[in-house]
Parts: sequence; structure tokens; C-alpha cells
Amino acid sequence: EQLVESGGGLVQTGGSLSLSCAASGRAFSNYPMAWFRQAPGKERELVAAITWNNAESTYADSVKGRFAISRDSATGTLYLKMDSVLPVDTGVYYCAAGTAFRIWSSSDVDYWGQGTQVTVAS
Repeated sequence: EQLVESGGGLVQTGGSLSLSCAASGRAFSNYPMAWFRQAPGKERELVAAITWNNAESTYADSVKGRFAISRDSATGTLYLKMDSVLPVDTGVYYCAAGTAFRIWSSSDVDYWGQGTQVTVAS
């Protein structure tokens, strides 16, 4: 089983960036999935999550209205569209999958990607 993130990079404040997470080796399209991020010196935090059936999505207060999580059910690929980015959005972004109904925190995660760096320049 493997989750591989892509799309990270350097972006200016106010700009946009799209992250992708390719899933292989398991039917991740039927799993709840999420994006986490970890800034230097800080704990890993949940950014956005989507239920196993794509019916519901949740967001951290800090990204509501700016980020959007989605998934292609056919391929199991997870996406994170990031708009109006801010320097506080800088960090390593991780794709995650779980086996419960929904991911609320790191404790609900069974599979992690290797992470992709996002840097927002001020």
C-alpha cells in the first residue's frame, strides 16, 4: 500500500497551489482520507478530511473558505486545492488514509504518504 503526494513547491502569498495524492496497492477510494501538515517546530495538524463515501468534508478553521479537498472515486486520487495561501500555510503536507468512518486526528490514520513541502513566500 502506498500514498504518494505531489504538487508542493514555492508560492507567493495570495497565490494558489494544488496537491495530489496517488494511491496504490489498496482500494483507498473506499477509505476516509485526509491532508495533514506540519510546520517547523510544530505538531502535525489536520487540514482537511473527507469521508469514505465522499459525502462529507471537514476543514481546520484556519483554512476554511480557502482550501478544498476532493477525491476521484475512480482512481482513488486525493486532491487539495489551496487558494489565497498565507505564510502560515508553510509546512510539509501529508496525505493520510484510515479505516474508520472519518479521520479526526492522527490517531485515526493507518497509512501515511511521505509528504510534500509547501512554502509560502511573504
